[in-house]
Amino acid sequence: MKLLKEFKEFAIRGNLADMAIGIIIGAAFGKIITSLVNDVIMPPLGLLLGGMDFSKLAVTLKPAIGEAKAVTLNYGAFLNTVLDFLIVAACMFMVIKGMNHLRKAPPTAAPAAPPPPTKTETLLTEIRDLLKK
Repeated sequence: MKLLKEFKEFAIRGNLADMAIGIIIGAAFGKIITSLVNDVIMPPLGLLLGGMDFSKLAVTLKPAIGEAKAVTLNYGAFLNTVLDFLIVAACMFMVIKGMNHLRKAPPTAAPAAPPPPTKTETLLTEIRDLLKK
C-alpha cells in the first residue's frame, strides 16, 4: 500500500506528466534530426565525396548463399546515427546553456559603506585620543 501511495503522490505532483511530454517532444525532435541528417546533410556530403550514399556503405562479412542473406557490417548507417546524435547533443547543449544563462542570479551589489559614526561615538573617540596623549 505504501508503494502505491508513493506512486500516486509522484504522479499527482506533475513529474510524470512533464516526463511524458518531454519524451514525446524528444521523439518528434529525433525524427526531425534524422530527416535533417539523411535528407539534407548527407546527400550534399556524399556528392562532394563523389556521389557516395553513406547509408548504403557496408562491408560484406559473408556473401549471400542461396536463400541465406549476406552478412554485412553497415557502417554507413552507423555514421548517420552518430551524426544524428551529435546534432541532438549540440542542440540540447545550446538549450541547457540558454536556460542556465536565464537562471543566473543578478550580480550582487557591492557591500554598502558603513554608516558614519554618531555624535556620541565621535565624542568618545576624541576623549580616547586625548587620554592617550
